[in-house]
This record gives sequence, structure tokens and C-alpha cells, in this order.
Amino acid sequence: MEEGVRATAEKNRAAGQESLLKDILDAFPGKCQDVRAYSPLTLAYIGDAVYDLIIRTVVVARANRPANELHRITVRYVSAPAQAAIIQALMNELTEEEKSVYRRGRNSKPHTMAKNASLGDYLKATGFEAVLGHLYLSGRMDRVLELVRKGMELAGLEL
Repeated sequence: MEEGVRATAEKNRAAGQESLLKDILDAFPGKCQDVRAYSPLTLAYIGDAVYDLIIRTVVVARANRPANELHRITVRYVSAPAQAAIIQALMNELTEEEKSVYRRGRNSKPHTMAKNASLGDYLKATGFEAVLGHLYLSGRMDRVLELVRKGMELAGLEL
């Protein structure tokens, strides 16, 4: 049976896993679809936000600095080349399902392009973001955090 995003979040909450996703969906009720039905660019859209929130949270937690300095530090990690390096380092760590989502994201036809990235890096970053979005909407924030932490470590991008 296909589970929608809300059902997955509720199941994880019942299993004792607190969830920002569940809190958001509770505050803004409505119909949710199965995560497998989302386009790869939709998954990348939400995955980009999740990744950005993780990096910003870590940067802010490490030091209270002026906003422009926080932004300068954050940009090093949220760039397409950095994300491409992370996903390349993680390829042997991904499950078959995650690899499939990555390929769908990487092979998508984005309507925009990053200013300071090659097309190859941009598409790899889009695939990485799609994986993060898929995991987040599946209620797997634990796996998102594991992949981001391990990927940064393997790519030599310690915060």
C-alpha cells in the first residue's frame, strides 16, 4: 500500500521519532501525495531547503557572528561544486533506492543554472538535493543527517 507523506510522518512519530515534517503537516493540514509521485525537480526543491537549513543550523550553532560572515561561511557548503563533491564521495554509501532517486534528479532538465558551477556539477547537486528531498518527505531525517555528515567528511568539507 502506498503511503503518503503525512502517513509516513505519523508512523515515524508513533515510533518515537520526533519530526519537523510531522509538525509542519499538522500545522498546515491538507492532502499529501505519495513521495514516489513527486518529480525529481520537486524533490530537489525541498532537498535544497533541507540541506540549507542543516548547514545554516551548524554554522550558527558554532558561533554568533554577523549575518554577512555567516552567509560567507554557508555559501562554501551550499554551492553546486560542494554538493557535487559530497554526492560523488557518497556514491558507495547510497542504497539502490537512493541511487535511483539521484539518477532521476541528475538526469532532470532544470530550467535554471547556477551562476558559478559547471553543468555537470549543477546536475550532480540537483541529484543530491533530490535524494535529500526524497528522504525528508519519507520521514527519514536521520538518514539525511547521516548522509550530509558522512558526505562532508568523505569530501573533506569539514564545517
